[in-house]
Amino acid sequence: MENQTVITEFILLGLSRDPHLQAIFFLLFLMIFLVTLLGNLAIMLVTRTDSNLQNPMFFFLSHLAFVDICNSSITVPKMLENIVGKQKTISLEGCIAQIVFFFQVACAEVFILAAMAYDRYVAICDPLHYTTIMKKEICRHLVSGAWAMGFLYSLVNALPLLNLHFCKSNIIDNYICELPSVLALSCTQTLTNYIVLITGFIFGFSPFLFTLISYIHIISTILKFRSAEGRRKAFSTCSSHLIVVGLFYIAGCFRYMKPSSESLIYLDKVVSIQYSILTPMLNPIIYSLKNKDIQNALAKMFGKCKFLK
Repeated sequence: MENQTVITEFILLGLSRDPHLQAIFFLLFLMIFLVTLLGNLAIMLVTRTDSNLQNPMFFFLSHLAFVDICNSSITVPKMLENIVGKQKTISLEGCIAQIVFFFQVACAEVFILAAMAYDRYVAICDPLHYTTIMKKEICRHLVSGAWAMGFLYSLVNALPLLNLHFCKSNIIDNYICELPSVLALSCTQTLTNYIVLITGFIFGFSPFLFTLISYIHIISTILKFRSAEGRRKAFSTCSSHLIVVGLFYIAGCFRYMKPSSESLIYLDKVVSIQYSILTPMLNPIIYSLKNKDIQNALAKMFGKCKFLK
């Protein structure tokens, strides 16, 4: 290491080196980013202001929308900057910050999704006690706990990262800094980081298991409904959440649990785009399409905006 230059920045190769494709990618991801911001801000606004949406389900949905805005903002602005810039670099500190903030937001999201699953479990399996169980204080504690868990997990990951040294290649064949890509470039022992990563999987598996068990009970309860209309309404309220959970977990598990391989680098990029860029955009669209209360609230809000004009 004495004869090697210590690396203080990384080169992000991005999605393509073709100038024409880069222009297309810039316009495409700029549009996705704007749709993500507007869609999630609209969800936050209507769930906070519409009197028909003042219940725990929409309270959690507003916080999920905020998480999606944070998730997209971590990666997309730097990605757009590198597409149009000549120097497609990111500092070592910026790279670590990107990883740490991603873990913070991703961990908060899995716990908020688990809280949403619990809310649906109580609403469908124990409706008589719903108002007593899902009080405002309980909902606030669940959201606060989700962010606290995210902060704790990101902190645990940040400390080992600060001890890494990079003296080999500084090229990351991706558009963002991700922990597997960064660890592969480290000259120092990365065992601690891999242990932390594995611990994170175990840590993240608990809310997933809780969500899975909740929906097993929910589905079994719904199937016992005598009314076909009741079953349809119950499945309608849960289907959007199940789709969002599936999109997030499937993509995240594939990216972080599969063995690294040069032959699958393009697939890694696609999966990274799916959970860090597309999912935050799709979440408000999914909830808007699957939930009539959200549709009515959005129609009312945009109707007022037209009237004011």
